Amino acid sequence: MELDIKKTATLRHVAELAGVSASTASLVLNRKGDISEATRNRVLQAMEQLNYVPRDPRAKSEALSPDAQNTVRFLKIARHGQTVNLDHNIFISDYIDGMSSEATRRDYSLQVVTHENESIGSIVEGLIGADLRGIIALGTELSDEDLQTILDCGLPNVIIDTHRPFMKGNFIDMDNNQLVCSALEYLKNQNFSRIGLVGSYSSVMNFKLRQDAFRRSMKALGLPVDPAYLLSVASTIDGAYSDSVKQLADSSDIAEAYLCANDVIAFGFIRALRERGLSVPNDVSVIGIDNLHMAAAFDPPLTSLNFSKKRIGAMAVRILDDLIAIDEPQPPVKVLVSGELVLRDSVKELPKVNKRS
Repeated sequence: MELDIKKTATLRHVAELAGVSASTASLVLNRKGDISEATRNRVLQAMEQLNYVPRDPRAKSEALSPDAQNTVRFLKIARHGQTVNLDHNIFISDYIDGMSSEATRRDYSLQVVTHENESIGSIVEGLIGADLRGIIALGTELSDEDLQTILDCGLPNVIIDTHRPFMKGNFIDMDNNQLVCSALEYLKNQNFSRIGLVGSYSSVMNFKLRQDAFRRSMKALGLPVDPAYLLSVASTIDGAYSDSVKQLADSSDIAEAYLCANDVIAFGFIRALRERGLSVPNDVSVIGIDNLHMAAAFDPPLTSLNFSKKRIGAMAVRILDDLIAIDEPQPPVKVLVSGELVLRDSVKELPKVNKRS
């Protein structure tokens, strides 16, 4: 590789000279990752040959300006846009509000950068040389491979809005098991027995976790799971509506109540029920998850499971701050935030059954 020595070398130049990826060079710089000794030596020799001056904040924070030393970045990543889209902007804004408040309290400057349809590799490469102390990434639409690339980026990092119990990283997510079980327990206590799930085939981990939680909770509550009451739809309002129309048309039996994988799906599902001539809640009761702002203004106002998005955002900054402050490897932290059912008008109040003493 030819390089004008009059120009300042970057970590990308180091990676090219050493014949490794920029991510690998970053790991060597930050003394992280399972890197072979031979590879590590090649990268170090390339740094020496190019007179590379580290700009990574953990490697040489004194090379940064005073303001840059206290900057953290939130990566709002939409890989396919099936859930990270306009319908969820307010939802994500709540995350950002929580981060912003906690960042200010801890004397950090928060950057928010949106990435749409970009490869995770290019996003991580864009972090190289940036004057950052650490990052928080929105993991909603990310695959295991995507997440591992971020975890290995060489900067302190926290992932929010997804959960991977077997990955070594810092994750903060809603407690899907607790949320789903609380909704089903409420329906059971209201004398609903034929309960269905409107899940999604979208490649979002929280949807899978909620589907698994539905089956486990139904079993724990002694309620039967009827395959006829299980739908799988797209995760946009229009997609959920059109998929629900087709699947309801193929079913001769409708459940008394449905738990939807999120509010957006619930909005589309209710439209489909109406097209079939069914009323919510008189004929079918519906519960959503996320408690979006528009849930209260929907017709009928949607009963939904709520958890504090601002708390998750603030917690991400607190965990990141701990990682930055302690300049040595820390055990991963995985946090699940519980929530509560917000009762509105989309669930019918059934007559109480008199129990004989």
